[in-house]
Amino acid sequence: MKVTTYLTRLPDGTIKQVNPFTGTQVWTLPGRAARPLGFTDHPPRPLGPGAMDRVCAFCPARQVEATPEIARVVRIDGAWQELRGVLAEELTDTTAEFRLIPNLFEILSYDYWHLSHGYVPTPASEARREAYLSTPAGRSHVATLARIRMGARGSVGATAEPLAEADLQREAIGLFAGNHQVIVARRHFVDGATDDSQLASSGTLTPDEHCAYTELAIRAMRDLYRDNPAARYVSVFQNWLRPAGSSFDHLHKQVVAIDEFGAQLTREAGRLREEPNLYARWGTEYAAEQGLLIARTPSAVAFAGVGHRYPSMEVHSLVPDRSPWELTPEQVRDFSDLLHACHAATGAPVPVNEEWHHRPPSLDLPMPLRAVIKWRVSTHAGFEGGTKIYVNTIDPWTIRERMSAQLQDLAAAGHLSPRVTLC
Repeated sequence: MKVTTYLTRLPDGTIKQVNPFTGTQVWTLPGRAARPLGFTDHPPRPLGPGAMDRVCAFCPARQVEATPEIARVVRIDGAWQELRGVLAEELTDTTAEFRLIPNLFEILSYDYWHLSHGYVPTPASEARREAYLSTPAGRSHVATLARIRMGARGSVGATAEPLAEADLQREAIGLFAGNHQVIVARRHFVDGATDDSQLASSGTLTPDEHCAYTELAIRAMRDLYRDNPAARYVSVFQNWLRPAGSSFDHLHKQVVAIDEFGAQLTREAGRLREEPNLYARWGTEYAAEQGLLIARTPSAVAFAGVGHRYPSMEVHSLVPDRSPWELTPEQVRDFSDLLHACHAATGAPVPVNEEWHHRPPSLDLPMPLRAVIKWRVSTHAGFEGGTKIYVNTIDPWTIRERMSAQLQDLAAAGHLSPRVTLC
């Protein structure tokens, strides 16, 4: 029997895991790892004419169904540029590779922040709202969204024609000064797709595209901290496919400010004060000792995670003393390239949660930017609820083997960044 601090292999092949950071208990039972990972809820359906860009409200041909943009990232003459202040009449003047938009139904509403913390819109937010409402198309767009929000709450006046000016202005404030944002990628399907199974996931982006996506998420995170003094933590996450909690099978990240650290960050901060090299020792070093390293870049490393409720990989920046927006462009690229590689090797049919963790500005602790990529390929039930011991279908070593085989093929095909070195 092989026993380690956080990984125990029993004689029958059962593997018991404990997460080094959260203490979550996980068992992996033999014979379950060979099950297919991909998710399909219907046979592939051919894409009709024009369907590529209009399947859901996040698609380019339906931009007016989404909320007014905060920013968009475009590529002009091969260079990435961020545009702000795009009006409703200008939505099709450029091709947005990524759009930063407010969430129509926030986790924490503007009223929550305003009434609980006295939060008010920034001057930049007010100027953007006034400019957007000053045009006929912008005013019509916001009125439509205001009716949707009011209707969802059962508010009187949602069907009034025309919409009352007070209702329009009230809803507009929340739309333009919200603290829950969404980053939407351009493609719903990969270029040249012929049926609806060929979805465009993080792994189907190029490394350059994925880096632009990552950089926009970091800027959005920075801006929420800057603009809302009551934001103690900004959560960044990505739900890919409906089994992972996504409303649309269209690639997007969410960036959400909250006014608490949350239980996990509080626990980790306490441990970190006692053990300043916590992440290096029980992340990258422990993974290397156990043979779980998957790939690395000059300033980041990817490895199979231990003690997660679902089969997981972790990507850690090796820079522990900076917030994400303080990283150099090369360090952000190193982190992004490994995330991209992990998604590419996972494959678009697999439901995935991507969860970021980082050091908020109010904590002066060596806490690196890191992400956990979770394959949502099982459903927890009564056993897990009653015991808080989670049955994970794939052990860390098997994850490492699967990923390594896929990454070798992707590297040979030139799909990975040259900064990525396989372990």
